[in-house]
Amino acid sequence: MALNESNITQESLKVINSLDSDIIVSVQSRLAPLYERYPFLSYDIWGIPVANLIAAILLFGFMLMLRKLFTKIVLVFLQRMAKNTHTYYDDRIISALKDPIRFAFVIIALHLFFLLIYKETEFIVNILDTLMVYTAFWAVLSIVEALKEAIYSLTAKFNPDLSKEMGNFILTILKILIGGIGLAAMLTVWGINVTALIASLGLGGLAFALAAKDTASNLFGSFALLADKSIRIGEWVKVGGVEGVVEDVGMRTTKIRSFQKTLITVPNQLVANQPIENFSRRGIRRIKMHIGLTYGTTSDQIVNIKNDIERMLRNHKGISQKDSLMVYFDSFGDSSLNIFIYTFTATANWAKYLEIREDIHIKIMKIVEDNGSGFAFPSQSIYVESLPTDRTS
Repeated sequence: MALNESNITQESLKVINSLDSDIIVSVQSRLAPLYERYPFLSYDIWGIPVANLIAAILLFGFMLMLRKLFTKIVLVFLQRMAKNTHTYYDDRIISALKDPIRFAFVIIALHLFFLLIYKETEFIVNILDTLMVYTAFWAVLSIVEALKEAIYSLTAKFNPDLSKEMGNFILTILKILIGGIGLAAMLTVWGINVTALIASLGLGGLAFALAAKDTASNLFGSFALLADKSIRIGEWVKVGGVEGVVEDVGMRTTKIRSFQKTLITVPNQLVANQPIENFSRRGIRRIKMHIGLTYGTTSDQIVNIKNDIERMLRNHKGISQKDSLMVYFDSFGDSSLNIFIYTFTATANWAKYLEIREDIHIKIMKIVEDNGSGFAFPSQSIYVESLPTDRTS
């Protein structure tokens, strides 16, 4: 496929060069009368006729002016026409082609400039042709990038949950293929046989394959992540010692933004082979606490406090009633009578969870106060059996 694309590129370059030659012949024919009328124009500067040098500079400036006019008139007109269509893909394609087209004008201007001053050597021709091939494949890559939303829409039909991850994967493959074909076309411009180059790798290819072992492992790791649907972009996960929000699942690595706002890049083979804790996929959050009451609290007060707390949690709108809810007098602490509370909020949202937990804390404080008890704090009691007798002499 690369060779076919290269042949097509070569034919296109031949057409462009023939057009350049026709333009030069036309310009030269128009300069002939000027040579006769103004002989000094035929003088040479570094082997370049003065008239040709002036014509080359003027033609180069004309092409740059033509580029500006094309951008401001033709492209603006096409963009206005595209706005009247029912799709926005044509708008994006026109915007994406703007820079490659502008650069193509510069390359054509350089072709004409060097032709007019008789300095277009084989080396310069190869450089300019390489730039033309680069511009063509730059335009193709820009079109692919402009159509990425269409690729996302296509992948969403197969798997809505992983449409962006699969779309990014397909985009990466397409860009690598287009870049490989473009590189082959540019090598062909310089007369390098791409097929023979690949065939000549031999044992070097084996060494390259061994060196790329980790890359292959990461690639298969990305396949496993997409197939298992274990993580998605935007989810809060913990992989090994890395915790944060997933920003991208690529072909080789997964990028996670930590809560300290640092970007952590993890190879996909490590992500695929380690336990993944996905916090975003839990529908509830746990509340687990001990409250310590003073030792002056009676047994009746403890029972009433325990029952009131449990009743409050059973009737609280922010508490999940489908999951475990436990309130028990748990233990005799060193300086407190401990009540164990274990329940779950009905939401996994961090801010709402904090709001619910705060409300529960305040209501527990009120229950303890209403029952005539108080919260204990670490303390020690010292009992003195006797005091020394005060002896007077």
